[in-house]
Amino acid sequence: MASKLFRTKNPDHLIAEAATPERQMKRVLGPFALTCIGIGAIIGTGIFALAGTAAAGEQLQSSVWKTPILNFIQSWATDAPLVFGRPGAGPAVMLSFVVAAVACGFAALCYAELASMIPVSGSAYTYSYATLGEIIAWIIGWDLILEYAVGNMAVAVGWSGYFVRLCGSLLGLKFPLWAVNDYKTANTIIDQGGDGLANYSSTTLPVIAGHTIAINLPALLIVAAVTWLLIYGIRESARTNNVIVITKVSVVIFVIAFGAFLIHPTNWHPFVPTGIGGVMSGAAIVFFAFIGFDAVSTTAEETRNPQRDMPIGIIASLIICTLLYVLMAAVITGMRKYTTYFGDPAAVATAFAGRAWAQALISAGALAGITSVLLVFQLGQPRIFMAMARDGLLPQYFSRIHPRFRTPHITTIWTGVFVGGVAAVVDIGSLADLTNIGTLFAFILVCLGVIVLRRTDANRPRPFRVPMSPVFPILGVVFCFVLMLSLPLETWIRFFVWLGIGLLIYFLYGVGHSKLRAGVDTGITEDQPPPLVKT
Repeated sequence: MASKLFRTKNPDHLIAEAATPERQMKRVLGPFALTCIGIGAIIGTGIFALAGTAAAGEQLQSSVWKTPILNFIQSWATDAPLVFGRPGAGPAVMLSFVVAAVACGFAALCYAELASMIPVSGSAYTYSYATLGEIIAWIIGWDLILEYAVGNMAVAVGWSGYFVRLCGSLLGLKFPLWAVNDYKTANTIIDQGGDGLANYSSTTLPVIAGHTIAINLPALLIVAAVTWLLIYGIRESARTNNVIVITKVSVVIFVIAFGAFLIHPTNWHPFVPTGIGGVMSGAAIVFFAFIGFDAVSTTAEETRNPQRDMPIGIIASLIICTLLYVLMAAVITGMRKYTTYFGDPAAVATAFAGRAWAQALISAGALAGITSVLLVFQLGQPRIFMAMARDGLLPQYFSRIHPRFRTPHITTIWTGVFVGGVAAVVDIGSLADLTNIGTLFAFILVCLGVIVLRRTDANRPRPFRVPMSPVFPILGVVFCFVLMLSLPLETWIRFFVWLGIGLLIYFLYGVGHSKLRAGVDTGITEDQPPPLVKT
């Protein structure tokens, strides 16, 4: 039983089955498009918000459940009182971004090696199936739902908030409270009262059949629009993403260039006010601004030359985003004292306070940033579902490719319905950390996959090789695990509950329908058993 659970899938077979005519998607993506997909996934609201939070620090509630695991370990090891919250990095938040980028860099190198070796949709799920076994592949596939689907719900809600504010500041357009917020958020705004109510044309919640109604229509509509675009075609989706990425990077570069003339070097002193601990704490916060580069690997079957272009897209996007993050951190900590940003969710806007045109430009850049994140994450999730369905771990219905557009339309539609429907009615802020822990766990398994495949299939051609293996992959595992420990206890509990639900589905459905376990997933394609050899 155990040997079957950890049975791996031959990489040659993975590549062969993806090349069958009924499976083929349009190979139209080059290195520029892949780099834009990576940048589109990475640069969102994080560049406009997280730098300030990491510089000033976080004050968490005095709750055991919201306390990072690292704080418990530190308290146990030193007999010091348990600390709630994270110290700020100060101006050294620039170093925090570099540390976080290094941690991501180890994982990115591992993704690049596996993506060049196994250019098949499915990302970490597919790589785990080829290296660590079926049950590990299922766990990571189920886990990636947290990164893409749950994360995208929060992104859609964030897009709605920026859209409403931008309409108000630029056009003077206001919407009814019930049409742009979920029920919980709408009631919170009403209870708080004050000037916040003036941002809406009406604050009365309608009642239908005795039930008070509130729905986040902008979140639902943007998910619907992105879903339609992704069904229509990968070329059109990539072109749209390219335009959005160029727009938001232009805004970021302008903000950096303009802000550079407003820097007061005295604000950079002291540079490391809380020591190396503050720098590492800041790195744990800003790490999550880098999440998304792995989405590049989900488009392997739509890349013209995946062996060459996938590593370029993954690594180039990470380098470009790191440079922009460091420069943005330097500007905002140089413009104002870092303590100004304590508890501020919009640090860049605060840095440019008093310049209405600059704040409007920042809002537009943030809106563009969120749109591309939404597009890329909605691109990645259906392809993982499709890969799992091909292997029989999910119903075959989800593996269908549109006969004309050559996109996984079934999984794209259902992902859009699920993400848009939940984002429209649920306040999912409390689930944000689940996205982070799911991503870090995926990074760990990809790093382990490189080590395993180097031993089990050492002679396989590797168009791109992780340097200094196994040192770099091991460092990737260590860095990612330490960052997982920086997440609160309640996130770990929810993570294990989610994995428990996933394992239940696997043993109730996946075990009985797995093509690999049934012996029909070892031939030229998974639908054609290998021919009999006469002896």
